[in-house]
Amino acid sequence: MGGNEKTITRTFHIKNMVCNCCIILLKEKFGQAGIRVNNIQLGTITVTYSPALITDKFIDNLLGKYGFELIKDRELQLIEQIKIAVIELIHYLNNVDSIVRKSDYLVEKLGLSYSYLSRIYSSHEPITLERYIILQKMERIKELIDQNEYTLSEIAFMMDYSSVQYLSNQFHKEIGVSVTDYKKSSFVLKKPIDKLY
Repeated sequence: MGGNEKTITRTFHIKNMVCNCCIILLKEKFGQAGIRVNNIQLGTITVTYSPALITDKFIDNLLGKYGFELIKDRELQLIEQIKIAVIELIHYLNNVDSIVRKSDYLVEKLGLSYSYLSRIYSSHEPITLERYIILQKMERIKELIDQNEYTLSEIAFMMDYSSVQYLSNQFHKEIGVSVTDYKKSSFVLKKPIDKLY
């Protein structure tokens, strides 16, 4: 950007931005397009650019090229924040030493009651928030099993299950194979965490 061009700073809410790879990719692509990235985190990006050179349509197209899209509706922005909070908790924050109830984490992170978050989620998505959490947990459990670093008891604890039996039953119901069969299988049953339904 030249010295005397008028610039604006805006924050965009972005759909499908669910991992650190997304952050790295978008930071690089926005930079290459001459758009300065001021702040970027899962689901949002704050940028400075010249509106004479960069249009909303250009930004839309840039995001679309890599599987992302702008979210303009306030409720849809909240849905994306809910998804990101669930993904952060289940895929990035859980470890053997810390356990947080999913509902408590969402309430604290988003500052809204769980019943409101659940209601708003169900009104815009084809599944309930509880179901979404279960689907994310299943993907994380597969990942933890594949890593072969933890016992099933540790995985059950990390994923907030009261027992290995409860985890095993839900895994079989959701995935269609037992945990034991999954461990033995050589075929991949994993799904991208932004495309679970």
